[in-house]
Amino acid sequence: MKRVRSHPLSRQCIFKAAMFGSLLCAALLTQAEDLPDDFASHTPLTLSGEGPWYSLELPLGLQLNARQGNLNDVRVFNADGQAQPYAITLGQPQRAADETPVAVKWFALYNSDDARDAEPRIRVERTPEGTLVEVQPQGEIEAGEEVLRGWLLDTSAIKAPLDQLILDWSTEREGFQRFSIEASDDLQHWQRWGEGQVARLSFADELVEQRIVTLPGRTARYLRLLWSTPQSAPTLTSAQLVSTRPGVLPLSWSPTINGRVEKPGVYVWQLPVALPLERMKVDIAQPNSLAPATLYARRDSNAPWQMIDSGLLYRLTQNGQDAVQDEMELPGNVVQQLKLEVDDRGGGLGKDAPKLSFAVRATQLVFLARGAPPYSLAIGNDKIKGASLPLSTLVPGVTPEKAASFGKASLGVAPVPAMTPALPAVSGPDWKRIGLWSVLVLGVVFLGWMALSTLRTSRSK
Repeated sequence: MKRVRSHPLSRQCIFKAAMFGSLLCAALLTQAEDLPDDFASHTPLTLSGEGPWYSLELPLGLQLNARQGNLNDVRVFNADGQAQPYAITLGQPQRAADETPVAVKWFALYNSDDARDAEPRIRVERTPEGTLVEVQPQGEIEAGEEVLRGWLLDTSAIKAPLDQLILDWSTEREGFQRFSIEASDDLQHWQRWGEGQVARLSFADELVEQRIVTLPGRTARYLRLLWSTPQSAPTLTSAQLVSTRPGVLPLSWSPTINGRVEKPGVYVWQLPVALPLERMKVDIAQPNSLAPATLYARRDSNAPWQMIDSGLLYRLTQNGQDAVQDEMELPGNVVQQLKLEVDDRGGGLGKDAPKLSFAVRATQLVFLARGAPPYSLAIGNDKIKGASLPLSTLVPGVTPEKAASFGKASLGVAPVPAMTPALPAVSGPDWKRIGLWSVLVLGVVFLGWMALSTLRTSRSK
């Protein structure tokens, strides 16, 4: 039996064909990457501070150039046209701490000696606002048999979340004082807030104190402190609370847009792109305007209107000064159309639709700078997929302190956004994608033809 040996030429041809196929696929994959020319607008970036991470505040005027409301079509490119890895984060409300402790009233909670571990039963007298005036044990306790079980704090005057409790007590009690913390708004239903511990220790003519207890940062009208061992409950001399107030949500406002009159007293505005709106502001130009109004919103013209808010809009002149209420809140849902229905019994807002501006949560883009500068921000592509990474992935081990040390990126001369609704993209063939796939298919066919020809030649020899 004659053994057929592979000809060196055939092996060489097969190797060349494989190399050609690999280079062809690599070229096609390179062409399929995000390219600067795929985006409608570009804005140069100026960097300052230490990298390699840089943060950029995206103004709403620039976001209006996006073709996708979720900002999937945002990229950062370097001088060589390479896309940079990035993350998009929304501004979070910062709680502004009120560092001044607020003194509150406290009332002793007593039990009888034979029920010292039971929950105190009390009767109270309070004002219509809920402020406690008097707290007494429910039922008769004979003199000398009462046991101090704990303390009731009246926090009804504090409307903000409670973060810290600061206690002071009589000097005859030293050591550690442990107690449970419970909260209530009606003195009937109590919610456990955890455990607390304070301490006062004397050592070598020095006094060591721990008087601050951390609270969970929630609101409550009353706090109840119940000591773990009633016989060790101290006599309080002061009770103070440190609270925090919710900070203002960081917002980014748009330029004003024009609306249209649907019918008398009904105004409609079309946003350039669907956005998650947080607030809207009506330009009330005429003094002494009063308009009870209801706000509606929807995603597009095919969706039903959803009522969002109702209230009173006005611009009133008193003593030479204007008192203005021109804003209404939205829940942050993605919408593109707004409608305001005005009760004309208050005089209305005029025969023409007033101008309107809207706000979204401030948006920050963080990117990892690689390659050669300068860098640019590209936006505007209705077909591209999102490439944003979670911030914890882009910046391993990120903390608020580390984020504060990022370098800063600022916009150069930004393109002026068109404040008219973007026309929907005309659906049609994507010739660029079709061309790339056509070349790929032809390359595979050519590669197969070369391999088959080489195999036939080898067999014939």
